[in-house]
Amino acid sequence: MPETVALKYLTRSVLSGQEAPPRIALLRAASPMGEPSARWSAYALCELVDEAMSRFPEGSRAAADAWLAPRLHATLRMTRAEASDPELWIYVAMVVAPDYVVWRHLGGAGSSGEPAMVATGRFTGPHYTQAFARLWWAAELFRDGDDYRPAVTACRNQDVLNTVMRLDLIDHRPSARAVVRLLDQGTIRTGREVNALAKAINTAGTTLLYDVLAPDELPEQEGVREWIRDAETAPPAPWKALPDGPKDGRIPEASVDTMTGCFAGLFEKAPVRGRADSPSPGVPAQGVSLHKAYAESSEPRSAR
Repeated sequence: MPETVALKYLTRSVLSGQEAPPRIALLRAASPMGEPSARWSAYALCELVDEAMSRFPEGSRAAADAWLAPRLHATLRMTRAEASDPELWIYVAMVVAPDYVVWRHLGGAGSSGEPAMVATGRFTGPHYTQAFARLWWAAELFRDGDDYRPAVTACRNQDVLNTVMRLDLIDHRPSARAVVRLLDQGTIRTGREVNALAKAINTAGTTLLYDVLAPDELPEQEGVREWIRDAETAPPAPWKALPDGPKDGRIPEASVDTMTGCFAGLFEKAPVRGRADSPSPGVPAQGVSLHKAYAESSEPRSAR
């Protein structure tokens, strides 16, 4: 569905949840996905978001992200090229499950008594903002082959979704995995710390440089194709256990270790607001060399 069509119907009443988008008009403006396939089943997706909304009461709706992301990814089985089409996600948000977008992203009431509204970008925004695209891509970028557990960890921290997901380096699988490992280790915990880490690693190097320090193996595309073909016969994504992702190869452990050490070194020197031992805000993180962080992370601790 084109963004221009969606914007036409994203009225204040729709954004505030007072009325649903006009389904019939939207369906007339939508284009077919192509060959009919079980992976495009709107019914399966509706069941999934209905369960998410029933599981997480008001006050804990952000926690739905970690539950829904891997199951959304396993339900909408796509290549990255297919998932890069913003019109697909606009259709899901406007036609299939607009109630979820409002449920999850309705903001607070305005100071002048205006009703609370959802930001337009939750329906039509980029992949790190749009309500469904952000979850699918989080599962895709943070999974380790068929293992969704790292993606669950990533989605439990809203600043990972809101900040780290915007960075080009997250396309480098060992870097994405290293961020999650630092969360698992408790090296970074708070939103401020996640944002400080994101700024430090983004300014210290580029994805190309990270590829040199920590080589990654190309995903096995046949594993992705088989995972997509299996959508025709696969059962719905389980609600209690995590589903299996595509078997396209795990991330090289040595590369994850390298990036974890680098990022830990960069974070140690990054200014974090409120941290007692944080460098002065006047000493920017970009003063730390990625190569230096790598060298320091590789030194034996007895030599430090």
